[in-house]
Amino acid sequence: MPHGTCELCCRSGLELTRHHLIPRSRHRKGQIRRSFPKSELSERIAMLCRSCHRFIHRTLSEAELASSFNTISDLQRHPEIAKFIGWIADKPAGLAVRSAKPRRRSESGNGIQR
Repeated sequence: MPHGTCELCCRSGLELTRHHLIPRSRHRKGQIRRSFPKSELSERIAMLCRSCHRFIHRTLSEAELASSFNTISDLQRHPEIAKFIGWIADKPAGLAVRSAKPRRRSESGNGIQR
């Protein structure tokens, strides 16, 4: 993994991962194919630290990422992600951050997990 500065939290000296701003699982969807040139689907990538990358995927679905949060500036404007970025910005590079999985609502809508 390359080391550098996270494009989301701007911390430096971190091991970076590739984040597809338009998730690969959405590339074949008609709306996405009509909205973006083919070359942009594979080239729109952000280099993120593991903490930011993990938090994004725990916070937003792939459909949300593809349709509404497919740029760094869009991600930075999301309320939960903005709060996380503000919190992590001054943390040391070696800090291991754990993000809790969001609670999924059951099909009956009562919030109880199966």
